[in-house]
Amino acid sequence: MNYFLRALREAVKSWPLLMAAIACSAGVAGLWGANIAALFPIIEVTLRGESLQSWNAKRMAAAQERVDAADREAEALRGDLAAGRLDGSAAHSARTRIDALTTAAHGDRAIVSSAGKLGPWLSRFLPTDPFRTVLVVVSVVVVSTFLKHVLLLTGTLLVTWVAMSISRDIRLKVFDKALELDRAQFMRLGSAGFMAQVTSTSDMLASGITSVYGGAVTEPLKILACLGCAFMVSWRLTLACLMLAPIVGFLMVWLNRRIRGVSKNILARSRGFHHVLLEALNNVLTVQAYTMEDFERERFRHCTSDMMRTGMWHTFYHTLANPITEILGIGMVATSIAVGAWLVINQETQILGITMTEQPMTVPGIMIFFGFLIGASDPVRKLSGVITGLNVGIVGAQGLYPLLDTPSKLVESPAPRRVPSPHREIRLEDVSFSYDGIDTVLRDVNVSIRFGERVAIVGPNGGGKSTLVNIICRFYDPTSGRVTIDGVPLTDMALADLRGRIAMVTQQTELFNESIHYNIKYGRWDATDEEIEEAARKAHAHDFIADFPDGYRTMVGPGGFRLSGGQRQRISLARAFLRDAEILVLDEATSQIDVESERLIHEALARYVENRTVIMITHRASTLALADSILEVEHGRVTKRPAPRHQAA
Repeated sequence: MNYFLRALREAVKSWPLLMAAIACSAGVAGLWGANIAALFPIIEVTLRGESLQSWNAKRMAAAQERVDAADREAEALRGDLAAGRLDGSAAHSARTRIDALTTAAHGDRAIVSSAGKLGPWLSRFLPTDPFRTVLVVVSVVVVSTFLKHVLLLTGTLLVTWVAMSISRDIRLKVFDKALELDRAQFMRLGSAGFMAQVTSTSDMLASGITSVYGGAVTEPLKILACLGCAFMVSWRLTLACLMLAPIVGFLMVWLNRRIRGVSKNILARSRGFHHVLLEALNNVLTVQAYTMEDFERERFRHCTSDMMRTGMWHTFYHTLANPITEILGIGMVATSIAVGAWLVINQETQILGITMTEQPMTVPGIMIFFGFLIGASDPVRKLSGVITGLNVGIVGAQGLYPLLDTPSKLVESPAPRRVPSPHREIRLEDVSFSYDGIDTVLRDVNVSIRFGERVAIVGPNGGGKSTLVNIICRFYDPTSGRVTIDGVPLTDMALADLRGRIAMVTQQTELFNESIHYNIKYGRWDATDEEIEEAARKAHAHDFIADFPDGYRTMVGPGGFRLSGGQRQRISLARAFLRDAEILVLDEATSQIDVESERLIHEALARYVENRTVIMITHRASTLALADSILEVEHGRVTKRPAPRHQAA
């Protein structure tokens, strides 16, 4: 709940809109009760052929007569008591009668006062003809109903805008968090997890905020408006009609817990659904190559069945909320009918010795009272949907905010230090690294790489080559030891400064579903078209790009599937060349290129790598020929030796 309260506090930042929405809700509630109250003059007065002005005058006169009669009778009884003419039970009955007369007189005085204040308004705004009065009242009801829906629409739009703004802000924060987290924490949740957070979980939170600032304000205000009017008719009778409220409240608390639990399951199933879907579609070539289509279909059927099963439980509990709240509404109306019928039929003010009204109720009066209770029962029924939305929002907040509060292990220095460009030396000092705290991938690495040096990293698969590069690029921080540039630890440099000095080409080329021009320009966004073409020529990509009908505007497709593996790698190389960085990292960057293209790219690399630090992970002898020195990585140990051609020299 604390996380959801945090979301509500964020929504309060838009307090002018929320205050306007709450004002609209108050207006809706007031008009809701007023429309029901407007039926009273039609039922009580005008259908009898009497004007409201004369009815009000008669009501005031009759109430004043009752006040005078009650005062006279009470005064006489007090005189008898003072004179001692009454004893025992007679004296007790007299005191009880005096209390009843005082209560009745108090109610009648209120009628006299309200009628006196109402009279000038009735004379000023309403006609004396009964039928014309009906037309005026009906017109007012129609206009107020229209106004009520205008306010309701306005309030709903305002609350929805605030909720969607919060949801958008949350999505932006989740996206920012995904970009800033270190790779270990990112992979713990994975793309599927972040996608679920950005889509369904954010929608759940928005639904909860809408429920609180929308229905959770409007519906209770409508209930209060109707019950307030019912209290004015008879507060005792109203309380009698609310006897079922504690039982319904207990059931709603139980139901809330069940809905919250099911909503958590829906969130978990949603993450699993995205996980299975993305895995199968992102690896569809492997699925088809190993004829695992049926297996993946079964996985997908299983996770969708789980989602459907959980969704059915959610629907069950959500639907169960309607009859529970409706029981309260029907209970109120049924109680009022039973008690009200007894009072009207027998013209009594008490039932079972309990005083319900000061004056016997009339048929029109009890009908208006029924109307107020029915008016209260409808928003009570709608509260079930509000409560469900509230629970969904709580679950969404519990899923989102812990993620947003997760700090990245790559902590930015509050006062980053600058390093001259180009740098002079990269040094690893006693660097050890473990992904899980159990298995050590790198152990006590001490390596120095001078500016302009071309270093090849070799070793068996799983030996730690890519980990070494990831630590130099600060995708991870060492478990122990430190990495420095010109004596400045990477942790003391701004990440943007460090990575702005690096261009990287990996074996698994990552291309965006945009044009070739877009993907190359991603290396340096302010590059001109001439610079982009020059980078493509250096990477020997210009010729095949020019052969496409749309040239550099050719769309590469998701993951670059419209291009061959070699074409994708050359575009990735062009992007790195365009960046013109002082450190070039190549992770098997020519693994998918044919021999001739590799020869041409090596010629381009030989020219490009001058006055740059180059770190190459490779198994190819042709690439090793570019190296000045070799780092051998095996079982977490790193040793440095000169490249063969330098040894020969």
